[in-house]
Amino acid sequence: MTGASGAQYGIRLLEVLLKQGHRVYLMLSKPAQVVIGMDTDLKLPSRPKEIQRFFEQRFDVAEGQLFVFDKEEWTAPIASGTGAADAMIICPCTSGTMGAIAAGISNNLIHRAADVALKERKPLLIVLRETPYSLIHLENMLKLTQAGATIMPSNPGFYTHPKTLEDIFDFMVGKILDQLNL
Repeated sequence: MTGASGAQYGIRLLEVLLKQGHRVYLMLSKPAQVVIGMDTDLKLPSRPKEIQRFFEQRFDVAEGQLFVFDKEEWTAPIASGTGAADAMIICPCTSGTMGAIAAGISNNLIHRAADVALKERKPLLIVLRETPYSLIHLENMLKLTQAGATIMPSNPGFYTHPKTLEDIFDFMVGKILDQLNL
């Protein structure tokens, strides 16, 4: 998760993946932690292992199912092709993170894990939370799409007649899971 507004999408996605029994490697940028505090009523601890315990307890998941990594934890399995995850989702994704990935800049673990996903031909879903788009954003989207990523702006559909914000979050999470055949 990066620092774009829309943290609820990422938190709901985390909850659903964990409840489905998937192993999740979670990375939160510092701005993401700030935005979570602004967008939600959650007060996350600051250290990765404390965040891990927080979400394990909140979502009642088994130990060993969730791993939270620091942005500079270069020994994390997802920093290498030999430990690449089955898929990577950046939800929400800032335009800055998208730009760094499109340029091949790996100055933190989120960028590096995305680079690994691309080079290993693993699904990389970028749930962009930005509007309007500049030419630079559109060019970065094109570049990443050509490299194998899927760009998914966090635009909910309203044909489902959502009654609550949770319905809107669930719509987008469902679209993300559909992309991964989950």
